[in-house]
Amino acid sequence: MKVLKFITLLTVFLLTVNLTNAQDTSYTKDKKEVKAVMKAYKDAIQNLTTEGTFELFTPDAIIFEQGKLEGTYKEYISHHLGPELGHFKSFTFSDYEIQTTVNSPYAYTTENYIYTIILKANKAKGTEERTIKSKGVATSILQKIDGKWKIIHSHTSFKKLKI
Repeated sequence: MKVLKFITLLTVFLLTVNLTNAQDTSYTKDKKEVKAVMKAYKDAIQNLTTEGTFELFTPDAIIFEQGKLEGTYKEYISHHLGPELGHFKSFTFSDYEIQTTVNSPYAYTTENYIYTIILKANKAKGTEERTIKSKGVATSILQKIDGKWKIIHSHTSFKKLKI
């Protein structure tokens, strides 16, 4: 009888450990996937392109910047970020940190960073090349849709730093 109780307890223990590890593995995998989405977006911006970024967002994803509604991601790219990238010589992130929380099918991230933009000179406007350095923060909400994490909401803000 003692052997049967021992085997039962051991079985329950092993099942509990396996279920906990399976949940942990899934959570860890989701966190890595969410961070990969955010990294892909950051990398595209640093490469001064929006190529490949549309699949990171849902078609109806809403973008806020500096407390202003920019519209959907497509609208944001067409009237704001897309044209802006053409004026940049470089855009780099530093001191980048990301915190990620997953509660499937949703996840949210908080990013803190410093970004440095070098604006191209514009002879027609009589402007010289100049550098802008800002401390930024971004929060994003992602949803797992058909097995892929997509950004459904993003809000960024920044404070210009003195150079």
